[in-house]
Amino acid sequence: MRVVITGGAGFIGANLARTLLEQPEVEQVRVVDDLSTGSKANLAGLDVAFHEGSILDPALLDEVFAGADAVVHLAALPSVPRSVADPVASHHANATGTLEVLQAARRAGGLYVAAASSSSVYGANRELPKREAMRTAPMSPYAVSKLATEAYLTAFHHCYGLEVLPFRFFNVFGPLQPAGHSYAAVVPAFVEAALAGRPLTVHGDGGQTRDFTFVGTVSRVLCDAVLRRVVHPDPVNLAFGTRTSLTELVAELESVLGSPVAVEHTEPRPGDVRDSQADNARLRSLFPEVRPVPLREGLERTVEWFRS
Repeated sequence: MRVVITGGAGFIGANLARTLLEQPEVEQVRVVDDLSTGSKANLAGLDVAFHEGSILDPALLDEVFAGADAVVHLAALPSVPRSVADPVASHHANATGTLEVLQAARRAGGLYVAAASSSSVYGANRELPKREAMRTAPMSPYAVSKLATEAYLTAFHHCYGLEVLPFRFFNVFGPLQPAGHSYAAVVPAFVEAALAGRPLTVHGDGGQTRDFTFVGTVSRVLCDAVLRRVVHPDPVNLAFGTRTSLTELVAELESVLGSPVAVEHTEPRPGDVRDSQADNARLRSLFPEVRPVPLREGLERTVEWFRS
């Protein structure tokens, strides 16, 4: 089996590449990435075929997809705040980019496509836990672009018979996740600040909750989806129903580090949702064997990677 990972030099993509390369059924892993948010260093030592370029380039996609069996589409311009600052860039990368990937998958003979959407699509809908069939209410351009991502997958399944699986990622964290920039996700931002002895910046009162998912768990689910060609045209939450406040996350990180950390509170950020928690019934029905890595273990492995 030959598998393409768009955005494969990014945090989740590079972790997935490692998982796929461990599978005897996988003959080759191809990566296409424009390195706008990813890094070739994430793929160091891995036997992957790397193609630098944009998913908005149809000719490049045709080259990379030729002879492949499956695509895991992770390429995106992440971050709610980034999309608030530049909504057009988010739309091009996430919505138009997905359309180009699906068109290329059709031209290549109908490749299997699993792709990443986001829990941000639930947005202003305050009901918990988040069930896939509930009303979506995007609060940011990023969320809108991700809703388009999954809607395009569903449409291509119904119109063209493409085998697809749209996943709604929640708060994925773990090794290779970048920090040190204004759009960093909360776990790497907290870990880097704590290890550097700086205060942790919390936007809001710290009571906001998230369903954190370790990247190793996400990679195993994506790998299993590709190997078994799991098809589901409607979105699937890829999280496990945990609900951790940022205040609780800080306390868990203090426990892992064995020392207290300082916290600075700032104003809430536009577009951020207050609470997020997945209903995982659909995920469990499709992937009954999956066992998520607990938050504590995931934090320990993340801290270890940052220290190394």
